[in-house]
Amino acid sequence: MNPHLVFNNNRIEYRWYGDSAPERPVLVFLHEGLGSVAQWRDFPLELSRMTQCRSFAYSRIGYGNSSACALPRKVNFMHVEAIRILPAVLELAGIEKYILIGHSDGGSIGIIHSGYHQPAEQFGLITMAAHVFCEDLTVDSIAGAKKLYENTGLKEKLQKYHGKNTECAFRGWNDVWLNPVFMHFNIEKYLKKVHVPYLALQGTDDQYGTRLQMEVINDQCPVSKTEWIEGCGHAPHISETALTLDLMASHINDLMT
Repeated sequence: MNPHLVFNNNRIEYRWYGDSAPERPVLVFLHEGLGSVAQWRDFPLELSRMTQCRSFAYSRIGYGNSSACALPRKVNFMHVEAIRILPAVLELAGIEKYILIGHSDGGSIGIIHSGYHQPAEQFGLITMAAHVFCEDLTVDSIAGAKKLYENTGLKEKLQKYHGKNTECAFRGWNDVWLNPVFMHFNIEKYLKKVHVPYLALQGTDDQYGTRLQMEVINDQCPVSKTEWIEGCGHAPHISETALTLDLMASHINDLMT
């Protein structure tokens, strides 16, 4: 069992990976909409070894072994996480200098946090398959995930990682994205204010986002660099692990020189 931080009477599961050279920032991992600490597997440890930066991952409230969340989630749940909860987690964990690494919803949270707070302690941002705005493709794929959850073994697979939080994790994510109000989700105003070097990754076969996501990142964020991963779906760190590690490590090590 991983240790926990406590925020507003909620337990937040976290894990540290690797060691850090002096003065190196912490790599802070922000998971996807169905993710948790455990689902990062060894990726944070491998990236730590390649960069000499310690890695830190946490499960958001309602995920993994963190406290349960109230359902339904509010449509601004990513904004709340980025603006209120993430800064508190960083403070509670004693993290002073950091680089954010976010996947999917976690990438969106990273963009909002970076653009809203513009913290001097943040050295960089990396996202994989981040959502800058809501697309029909995204909603269609999430509707498909709902059918899988209700009619196949997906629920049992998620229980391995979320246990008693499985309904919180799935319904909290799925119901928000399928809420018609969420079609107006757009975080371009935060993207424009990102001030740290930003590497955005996306697979060419991402079933949850089109090329428009990366085009907007490239157009709206002057400090961004975009990299396409050929033949890759929504999770580059799983399906193209070695290449994704190389791209991230190169970006991080360049920031430190």
